Amino acid sequence: MKKGIVHYGFGETVDTYMYIKTSTKAVASNGKPFLTLILADKTGEIEAKLWDVSENDEKTYAAEATVKVQGEVQNFRGRSQLKIRQIRLTTDNDGVKKSDLIQTAPLSQEEMLEKITQYIFEMRNPNIQRVTRHLLKKYQEDFLVFPAATKNHHEFMSGLAYHVVSMLDLAKGIAALYPSLDKDLLYAGIILHDLGKVFELSGPVSTVYTVEGNLLGHITIMVNEIGKAAEELEIKAEEIMILQHLVLSHHGKAEWGSPKPPLVREAEVLHYIDNLDAKINMMDRALEKVRPGEFTERVFALDNRSFYKPNF
Repeated sequence: MKKGIVHYGFGETVDTYMYIKTSTKAVASNGKPFLTLILADKTGEIEAKLWDVSENDEKTYAAEATVKVQGEVQNFRGRSQLKIRQIRLTTDNDGVKKSDLIQTAPLSQEEMLEKITQYIFEMRNPNIQRVTRHLLKKYQEDFLVFPAATKNHHEFMSGLAYHVVSMLDLAKGIAALYPSLDKDLLYAGIILHDLGKVFELSGPVSTVYTVEGNLLGHITIMVNEIGKAAEELEIKAEEIMILQHLVLSHHGKAEWGSPKPPLVREAEVLHYIDNLDAKINMMDRALEKVRPGEFTERVFALDNRSFYKPNF
């Protein structure tokens, strides 16, 4: 089986099909325009530069275009960068569809929805259960296909739902160790904490931030959605405010994007679970690219550290 882009090491030659995740125009020091392309396949992505581009090139090699690319993986400041030798758009004769190249979660949408539905079914608090079920059903279609982010963690199709499923499974184990935790509240907070990303992000492929995402952000959006759901369901109870607090505080600190720090026990646990799952995902994806006995590229979101892959 042909290997994916993340499995190529420095100095290796690439001759494969990929799609353009993003395409950004800039001007070099010599005054000539160039494109920074993020090229992706099912295994991940790599940055590439396309030099001395024309206006036609800019239109041709835009986001979401599927291309045949030949080149060499180079070491650019400790990170992989593809030096393009040849690039062209794919044609029908290539027999490649963009859907063949898009990275997706390791679980199917049906499996993930079934798991999340089971967690909602187990809730005993009717107010928490009704609001959670209502919002999931309302945004289910986008929730099941959106990524969890544009970069760093779970930045692939269905990454948002996969992130939630992983967090729920973590929460179940933690709640078994600490029975004082309110499982209903914790499960609901996990399911809803990032649901606002279906507004914040543009979609499952070549994802960028929307105007609403840039101006409001997924936290503010979801707090409002929980309030609207409570009104529609005619629920007036403290649980609504506590759920809103879990969403408001799940980033942990103001400098990390939380308007409030966690001030409820389940909010603190939600923050740690969210942080753990995101970091493990980032480390796994970085370590997948290297052989045993090697260090990964620096991971900016993890304090710019390189991680070692043991030989055993």
